[in-house]
Amino acid sequence: MRLIPARVWLSILLSAVLQMLPFPLAGPVPAWRTGIGWIALVPLFYALIQPDKTGKPLSIRRGAMLGYLCGIVWYAGNCYWIYQTMYLYGGLPKPVSVGILFLFSLYLGLYHGLFAAMFVVIRRSASGARGALLAAPFLWVTVELARGQITGFPWDLLGYTQVDNLLLTRLAPVAGVMGLSFVIAAVNAGIASLFLERARRVIALPIVAVALALILEVAGRVPALRDTGSSSPSQIAVLMQENLSVGAVGREVIPLTRSQEYEQFINGSLHPYVFKEEGGATHWSDTSGVTPNIIVWPEAPSHFESSDPYFRAQLGAMARSADAAVVAGSLGVDMSNIPARGYYLYDSASVFDRSGEYRGRYDKIHLVPWGEYVPFKEFFSFAQKLTEGVGDMDRGQDRSVFKLGDHTYGAFVCYESIFGDEVRQFAKRGAEVLVNISDDGWYGDTGAPWQHLNMARMRAIENHRWVLRSTNTGITTAIDPRGQIAVEAPRHVRAAFAFRFGFTQDQTIYTRFGDWLAYLCALITGAAVLFSFLRRMN
Repeated sequence: MRLIPARVWLSILLSAVLQMLPFPLAGPVPAWRTGIGWIALVPLFYALIQPDKTGKPLSIRRGAMLGYLCGIVWYAGNCYWIYQTMYLYGGLPKPVSVGILFLFSLYLGLYHGLFAAMFVVIRRSASGARGALLAAPFLWVTVELARGQITGFPWDLLGYTQVDNLLLTRLAPVAGVMGLSFVIAAVNAGIASLFLERARRVIALPIVAVALALILEVAGRVPALRDTGSSSPSQIAVLMQENLSVGAVGREVIPLTRSQEYEQFINGSLHPYVFKEEGGATHWSDTSGVTPNIIVWPEAPSHFESSDPYFRAQLGAMARSADAAVVAGSLGVDMSNIPARGYYLYDSASVFDRSGEYRGRYDKIHLVPWGEYVPFKEFFSFAQKLTEGVGDMDRGQDRSVFKLGDHTYGAFVCYESIFGDEVRQFAKRGAEVLVNISDDGWYGDTGAPWQHLNMARMRAIENHRWVLRSTNTGITTAIDPRGQIAVEAPRHVRAAFAFRFGFTQDQTIYTRFGDWLAYLCALITGAAVLFSFLRRMN
């Protein structure tokens, strides 16, 4: 590593920091910071096309290590909230919490290393630095695809930096969030071409790249683009935000009894309001004489069980009283003698129709590792404490949709909102509106709730559907089909609010075909890397 110039090391660290800035870090991200996404990869690309101190192109090993370092720093900075989740809410000691964040960053940083290794393979072939830069957007999207398919953690893909760019996000219904990542990476590569040797430089390329970035960044925020593009929002939903304590810490000193929980949540659902912690109640909206079509309760630490007769009786009565369908976070328990403990345990969304009849439940399929189950328990028995607050969950089997009246709903739970290819399957199966229940209280006062929200917003854009998002502590919101927030409850208050939404039946290209562009990029990447190896051998 002594052959790597200091400017290359500094460029790697600079790129890692720049990649953090376009994402929420401690609240909503300011608009000016999202524009940094257009240049965040430039220092990384610059570092990988530079020669070492002997004047030769970087070796594959050195390039991979540089990319790996960039990935470690980026993950540690972007996902710093893992420490707080483990320490404050998981109840683990500080050193263990720091160690988990470090191991997490070491593992997922490998994807940046993989990108850099493939980049350098092409760089060292006859294609040279220019060929590597041309291939860069294909390589980047391929690695993003791998992050979702292999590790199951496609958190904060590059395309999410532009969720508020109403011009660029029009690509999402065609190619998904990774289509946006492709464009952003291509612009970064074009700007990085300024650092090519003069003989290989195509001066028009960086000029076009900079112009494209400016046009997309400025024009994408024109207010005239903020139409919902959906059917008339003639339906009414009530979203409940419970604000219950989570894990080892909480805002409520005295926990509610079961009967108090039901009474409080049902009253709030039937009479929407916002309760402020300092006292007093403020009516959020005037719903007098208006009947909601659906009431949504979040995924929450109140352990309602879908099979509990009291739970079904209370929510059935509420549905009849409101003449509204109900989707409520609950635990699904199926007794069985197959697992040693004698039952299966699911993180579920229970569904009732407006007559109060229990219509079934959706069981969460994509569980949170280390939060809802511990992988490889024989090796990580110490981490079993992490699941004490929620139980060791089992994986659901079917992405059910529910026909309620004349319309079809699709419900998904918490962490599943970061998987575009999975959420689209609800819309593909006929869901006309998407319901997302979540408990983001585990994240605390970090940037994670806003990071999570932006990914849910992208699901609305990709499938051209309203997303009704009910959370325990925030951010509870209604998201229109353009990804814009129609209404939002403040965090850390007990709230219930009513708003209007609409149904859409059309299916976008992304809904029908998923991440087709990402798989195409993977094919092109495989061919390019193989071709580069063969050319170098010859």
